[in-house]
Amino acid sequence: MTETYFEFGTPADRWDRAQLFFKAKEYTTAVRILNGLVEEAPEHQGARLLLARAYYHSAQLGRAERELRTLLAADPVESYATLLLGRTLERQGRGDEARPYLRMAAAMRGDFAELGPSAAAR
Repeated sequence: MTETYFEFGTPADRWDRAQLFFKAKEYTTAVRILNGLVEEAPEHQGARLLLARAYYHSAQLGRAERELRTLLAADPVESYATLLLGRTLERQGRGDEARPYLRMAAAMRGDFAELGPSAAAR
């Protein structure tokens, strides 16, 4: 199989290309590139987070959730992944499951107003 533009180049080249497509809101193209990067280097948390974000923005919510849960298993205090998992669950109509993640993300940001009136006093 011949390489396409998406698979061509070093991992650093592909990382740069994926970021460009993401910034251009070409999320499915970014996913295509990022899938290969994450497969090659599963420990690359930045690539996995960008992949989750691309899935989220392209409404592939189950896949976004899977990537975010993998990220949080490796780094439970990754605040953006926590927030995005909450938003992903919300978008799927799973508000009760989303609430703890959204509250935790608010606490990580120091946004105690989102936690309710009694949270700031704790």
